[in-house]
Amino acid sequence: MKRAEMLAYCLAKPGAWLDRPWEGDDVVKVGSRIFAFLGSDEGKPTVGIKCGQTREVADEWLHRYPADASVMAYIGRSGWNTLRLNGGIDDEELTEAVDSSYDMVVAKLPKRERPTA
Repeated sequence: MKRAEMLAYCLAKPGAWLDRPWEGDDVVKVGSRIFAFLGSDEGKPTVGIKCGQTREVADEWLHRYPADASVMAYIGRSGWNTLRLNGGIDDEELTEAVDSSYDMVVAKLPKRERPTA
């Protein structure tokens, strides 16, 4: 999967919007919270997503895809991983992981910030 395809997939989610809180880095938010980190358009394309409610659940990705999944810096302890887009993880599994990250983030939003669609 190409980075542009992943960005388009993320932005198609109800209430999703693109933000650039750091120079050169793209994140996709729903309400006020990030559900996907796409980083910059340079280098190896990856997506950073919430892969589980706990680090133990998120570690399943590391065991299944040791060459294509890693713990995200700073927020990895909270279940966030970085997944490589053009590696050994198939596109369907990547989009399902984004769906799950989105759902987990939406569930934690205050009701007033949740998308209605």
